[in-house]
Amino acid sequence: MNNVMSATDARVHFGEVMRRVSEHDEIIIVERGGSPRVAIISVEQLNRFRQGQQDKDNECGDWFDRTLRTHERIRRAIGNQQLPPAADVIREMREERDAQLLADLRGR
Repeated sequence: MNNVMSATDARVHFGEVMRRVSEHDEIIIVERGGSPRVAIISVEQLNRFRQGQQDKDNECGDWFDRTLRTHERIRRAIGNQQLPPAADVIREMREERDAQLLADLRGR
Protein backbone atom coordinates (compact mmCIF):
# COMPACT_ATOMS: atom_id res chain seq x y z
CA MET A 1 0.00 0.00 0.00
CA ASN A 2 1.38 3.40 -0.97
CA ASN A 3 0.93 6.25 1.46
CA VAL A 4 1.56 9.91 0.80
CA MET A 5 2.76 12.43 3.37
CA SER A 6 4.32 15.84 3.45
CA ALA A 7 8.05 16.29 3.98
CA THR A 8 7.32 17.91 7.34
CA ASP A 9 5.22 14.97 8.51
CA ALA A 10 7.86 12.51 7.31
CA ARG A 11 10.55 14.40 9.24
CA VAL A 12 8.48 14.68 12.42
CA HIS A 13 7.37 11.03 12.31
CA PHE A 14 10.47 9.50 10.73
CA GLY A 15 10.77 6.70 13.32
CA GLU A 16 7.18 5.64 12.64
CA VAL A 17 7.77 5.89 8.88
CA MET A 18 10.82 3.62 9.17
CA ARG A 19 8.86 1.09 11.20
CA ARG A 20 5.94 1.00 8.72
CA VAL A 21 8.26 0.66 5.75
CA SER A 22 10.47 -2.04 7.28
CA GLU A 23 7.82 -4.08 9.08
CA HIS A 24 4.92 -3.84 6.64
CA ASP A 25 6.78 -3.42 3.35
CA GLU A 26 4.95 -0.15 2.74
CA ILE A 27 6.08 2.51 0.32
CA ILE A 28 5.84 6.07 1.57
CA ILE A 29 5.69 8.87 -1.00
CA VAL A 30 6.98 12.16 0.41
CA GLU A 31 5.65 15.37 -1.08
CA ARG A 32 6.98 18.88 -0.95
CA GLY A 33 4.68 21.67 -2.01
CA GLY A 34 2.06 19.13 -3.05
CA SER A 35 4.37 17.38 -5.55
CA PRO A 36 5.79 13.90 -4.98
CA ARG A 37 9.56 14.17 -4.49
CA VAL A 38 10.86 10.89 -3.05
CA ALA A 39 9.77 7.41 -2.07
CA ILE A 40 10.86 5.70 1.12
CA ILE A 41 11.15 1.95 0.62
CA SER A 42 12.58 -0.92 2.62
CA VAL A 43 16.03 -2.32 1.93
CA GLU A 44 14.35 -5.57 0.88
CA GLN A 45 12.29 -3.71 -1.73
CA LEU A 46 15.41 -1.90 -2.92
CA ASN A 47 17.24 -5.22 -3.31
CA ARG A 48 14.30 -6.70 -5.25
CA PHE A 49 14.31 -3.66 -7.52
CA ARG A 50 18.05 -3.91 -8.10
CA GLN A 51 17.79 -7.64 -8.83
CA GLY A 52 15.04 -6.93 -11.33
CA GLN A 53 17.25 -4.37 -13.06
CA GLN A 54 20.12 -6.86 -13.21
CA ASP A 55 17.78 -9.45 -14.68
CA LYS A 56 16.72 -6.94 -17.34
CA ASP A 57 20.35 -6.08 -18.11
CA ASN A 58 21.15 -9.78 -18.44
CA GLU A 59 18.17 -10.30 -20.76
CA CYS A 60 19.45 -7.52 -23.01
CA GLY A 61 22.90 -9.07 -23.05
CA ASP A 62 21.43 -12.48 -23.81
CA TRP A 63 19.36 -11.00 -26.63
CA PHE A 64 22.40 -9.39 -28.19
CA ASP A 65 24.46 -12.59 -27.89
CA ARG A 66 21.66 -14.62 -29.45
CA THR A 67 21.46 -12.14 -32.30
CA LEU A 68 25.17 -12.45 -32.99
CA ARG A 69 24.99 -16.26 -32.90
CA THR A 70 21.98 -16.24 -35.25
CA HIS A 71 23.77 -13.92 -37.63
CA GLU A 72 26.74 -16.29 -37.69
CA ARG A 73 24.50 -19.34 -38.34
CA ILE A 74 22.84 -17.55 -41.27
CA ARG A 75 26.22 -16.60 -42.71
CA ARG A 76 27.37 -20.24 -42.53
CA ALA A 77 24.08 -21.51 -43.98
CA ILE A 78 24.47 -19.38 -47.11
CA GLY A 79 27.98 -20.65 -47.72
CA ASN A 80 30.02 -18.04 -45.86
CA GLN A 81 28.87 -15.29 -48.21
CA GLN A 82 29.23 -11.78 -46.90
CA LEU A 83 25.89 -10.54 -45.58
CA PRO A 84 24.85 -7.03 -46.57
CA PRO A 85 24.88 -4.46 -43.78
CA ALA A 86 21.60 -4.28 -41.90
CA ALA A 87 21.25 -0.57 -42.70
CA ASP A 88 21.32 -1.38 -46.43
CA VAL A 89 18.67 -4.08 -46.07
CA ILE A 90 16.42 -1.74 -44.08
CA ARG A 91 16.91 1.07 -46.62
CA GLU A 92 16.01 -1.26 -49.50
CA MET A 93 12.92 -2.54 -47.69
CA ARG A 94 11.78 1.02 -47.01
CA GLU A 95 12.28 1.96 -50.65
CA GLU A 96 10.23 -1.06 -51.75
CA ARG A 97 7.50 -0.21 -49.24
CA ASP A 98 7.41 3.43 -50.33
CA ALA A 99 7.20 2.41 -53.99
CA GLN A 100 4.32 0.03 -53.19
CA LEU A 101 2.47 2.69 -51.20
CA LEU A 102 2.89 5.17 -54.05
CA ALA A 103 1.62 2.60 -56.55
CA ASP A 104 -1.39 1.88 -54.32
CA LEU A 105 -2.18 5.60 -54.05
CA ARG A 106 -1.98 6.07 -57.83
CA GLY A 107 -4.26 3.08 -58.35
CA ARG A 108 -7.08 4.59 -56.26
